[in-house]
Amino acid sequence: MDKPSLHQQQEALTRYLRDPEHCAPPVEMDAARVQVYRDLVFNNLSMLLSGTFPVLVRILGDENWRSLMRIFLRDYRARTPKFGEIAQEFVEFLAAEPQGLSERTWPPFMVELAHYEWVEMALQQSDDEPLPDSDAGLLLARPLQVSPLAWPLAYGWPVQLVGPDYRPETVPDQPTLLLVRRTADWSVKFSELSPLAWRLLQRIGEFPELDGRAQLQGLAVEAGAGGSSEFMDNGLALLQQMHTQGVIGVVP
Repeated sequence: MDKPSLHQQQEALTRYLRDPEHCAPPVEMDAARVQVYRDLVFNNLSMLLSGTFPVLVRILGDENWRSLMRIFLRDYRARTPKFGEIAQEFVEFLAAEPQGLSERTWPPFMVELAHYEWVEMALQQSDDEPLPDSDAGLLLARPLQVSPLAWPLAYGWPVQLVGPDYRPETVPDQPTLLLVRRTADWSVKFSELSPLAWRLLQRIGEFPELDGRAQLQGLAVEAGAGGSSEFMDNGLALLQQMHTQGVIGVVP
């Protein structure tokens, strides 16, 4: 029998490291040595991701977390060589609902919780710059922009409340609307948004040519409050608050 080539040995090792339960290690490779490699790969991946998803780890428990890591390692082919980006690919893997996940029952909120936990790391690592200073007196007269460091998010599950002591089984009737932003000191802040505030931020992205007054007027029409001076006053107060927080700015 011909001796395996280096390429064949490398492929056999890779298959074994990904799925040691179903794949044999390379022929003639020392069993103790290959087990060291197997444990290093798995433990490094688990430690890398557990730091980003601490709530999910506590909810799943050690056994289920290890099972999830084993499925991810076995079934997923990463597109990035950067350790800092693997967490994002893990979230994408969960959202794709791969066949391997059907091997057992997982919390119904798992995908959204994982995304919620990933957001904090993503914003902390973002290379985007905060918006330049702008004049709050021009909020109604000029087009607006949302900071790339402020993310309005919508979830079906109350991800900010989920934890070991609260594991909802049915999705609420109302969505969970959140604003996640990175502040000047690089800390990440989470806050809940009203439906109107969330929609206002969404509108700014959808209609970047509109000035602040037109945005509020359009929002008022959507809310059935067209022509209401009180709605416009409250809307301006909201714009001013978000401007102070660096969430929105006036387009130069």
